Amino acid sequence: MELLLRLEEVGLFLSSIYLFSILPFPWWVFPVLLLAPDLSMVGYLAGPRFGAVSYNVVHHRALALLLIGVGLRFGLPIVGLAGVIMFGHSSLDRALGYGLKFPDSFQHTHLGEIGPTGAAS
Repeated sequence: MELLLRLEEVGLFLSSIYLFSILPFPWWVFPVLLLAPDLSMVGYLAGPRFGAVSYNVVHHRALALLLIGVGLRFGLPIVGLAGVIMFGHSSLDRALGYGLKFPDSFQHTHLGEIGPTGAAS
């Protein structure tokens, strides 16, 4: 089952590449920005609760899809780009075993524990 779920996430990541292809940006933009959502981890400097909120907002795929839809519907390519990057990054994270965070610690995710205390995926 775990393999099937990871393959599904890879498929979602590949769909983000397709969505990026319909935006008016050069191809180099996608890999350059792909790790940008991880800047939300800076929120952990204010504590695990705030860090989890900041991380989860930027890694929430429903928000990413909303941004993609708004960007495409209203001709706002930069908004669509933000959504595509969020969507692709979050899907790739989940394919690698990194999930949304619980407020008690960075390692506690909806996919299980990560890092030295958990089963690093």
